[in-house]
Amino acid sequence: MDVQKRIEAMDPASIKRLKLVEFEGVPLPETTVEQWEAIWGLKARPDDLLICTYPKAGTTWMQEIVDMIHQGGDPQKCARAPIYERMPFIEMCPPKPIRAGFEEVEAMPSPRTLKTHLPIHLLPPSFWEQNCKIIYVARNIKDNAVSYFHFHQISKLMPEPGNWDEFLEKFVAGKTAWGSWFDHVQGWWKAKNCHPILYIFYEDLKKDPAGEIQKVAQFLGSELSGAVVGEIVQHTKFESMKANPMANYSTIPNFLLDQDISQFMRKGTVGDWKEQFTVAQSEQLDDLCVHLLADSGLTFHTQL
Repeated sequence: MDVQKRIEAMDPASIKRLKLVEFEGVPLPETTVEQWEAIWGLKARPDDLLICTYPKAGTTWMQEIVDMIHQGGDPQKCARAPIYERMPFIEMCPPKPIRAGFEEVEAMPSPRTLKTHLPIHLLPPSFWEQNCKIIYVARNIKDNAVSYFHFHQISKLMPEPGNWDEFLEKFVAGKTAWGSWFDHVQGWWKAKNCHPILYIFYEDLKKDPAGEIQKVAQFLGSELSGAVVGEIVQHTKFESMKANPMANYSTIPNFLLDQDISQFMRKGTVGDWKEQFTVAQSEQLDDLCVHLLADSGLTFHTQL
């Protein structure tokens, strides 16, 4: 049974919001922690590619870019299946009869492109042992927080977000799923000095998509013509992604992801945080970034 049929076979009455369990200092969905032994023991292969992000930092965007590069810029080949089927989410353990991400991964032929939100210290060790290539996408904290808040509102598996003020407080304290944004972006930033990790900024991808796509292609060992890069830019721009059922999660039923509340692909802009943050909240995050990112060498842009 393929992924889509499994989703359609679900009992809507069985869906409940997952509790978070603190694991190794990181809040994770309870079902992920229950299956941790299998996730940690996942056997990476040398030609695996891993796309890693903090949640809502441009994951789906990068997944579609990478698939377009792999398919030589042919959108028809990228339309073969929904994005979550093409690139399984390794630590996601949804309700039955959907298979856990690690089970989907094990059943896939090589070469595999996989997705994770895990912080650096929780990545299964076989990815390091096999020296797998990793693409990390980082997004500025303010837009990231707003996007994550809206996702919590539509996802029927994520914990209740509460109102914006309550959510932001939890987010800043690292009490949302996958933990602290600060720890996440810095952990992966430091790791790029020792491992084959391409660290991409969401804001750079918005500002110069063609240049950043070329950077990804080079990292993957692909030579792309200017025309193919142009195809990929067009196919993966926000308006195209939002209208693409193989990328916009519209194939997921409303009882799991209620897109009547808000779209999975909502705005995709830089600076949308200004619609949500109070002046005091914005200043608080500015101060935190100065303090917590001080010696990291990381710089984020909250507007273009």
